[in-house]
Amino acid sequence: MKAMVLAAGRGERMRPLTDHTPKPLLAVGGKPLIAWHLERLAAAGFTDIVINHAHLGQQIEGALGTGSHWGLTIRYSPEPPGALETAGGIVQALPLLGEQPFLVINGDIFCDWDVARAAKALAPGDLAHLVLVPNPGHNTNGDFALQGQRVTSDAPHKDTFAGIGIYHPALFAGLVAGQPAKLAPLLRTAMGAGKVSGERHQGRWVDVGTPQRLDELDRELKAQP
Repeated sequence: MKAMVLAAGRGERMRPLTDHTPKPLLAVGGKPLIAWHLERLAAAGFTDIVINHAHLGQQIEGALGTGSHWGLTIRYSPEPPGALETAGGIVQALPLLGEQPFLVINGDIFCDWDVARAAKALAPGDLAHLVLVPNPGHNTNGDFALQGQRVTSDAPHKDTFAGIGIYHPALFAGLVAGQPAKLAPLLRTAMGAGKVSGERHQGRWVDVGTPQRLDELDRELKAQP
């Protein structure tokens, strides 16, 4: 299975830190945020990684190179200034991801979910499998609901989408490469057809979206043995 790490966001909420450094390269625990993802992917047996980028993308390529430092092969999917939104970025990268289901991870999160689970997460006939987490203080209303092993957008209590999903390429059928497109509408349509499964992760998860959360996570990781 291939994996994609989303790294094309401008990081507006993280400014001024992201004025000269792309958010995935901001350091937490002594290493770039994206390096934590690459280490976990490599440890789980992934070898082929796709990374999209837009804002200061050449810095990302320069810092990560071919991925050989982690025993990975990294290929890059450049996007125009302003990027293409999540679904648009995935569609742009489909030629690199192939025709089989693939794992996608937001580059601006920190999470200890076992990425090795991705290989068997998507059931035949499903279009997506989502990892959900308990709602943090900055997203108290949640995004989607887990009912059994199925995910829906219509339920009294919703959890937060962790920014980790396994997708079948067919989820993106009809979208045009190079055009911005959001992921949530595609997921809601697939949920309505009963083709989205999911799971709730109770472990460590942080949306590293602000300088305060970046600093808190940095101090937490540095304090660990």
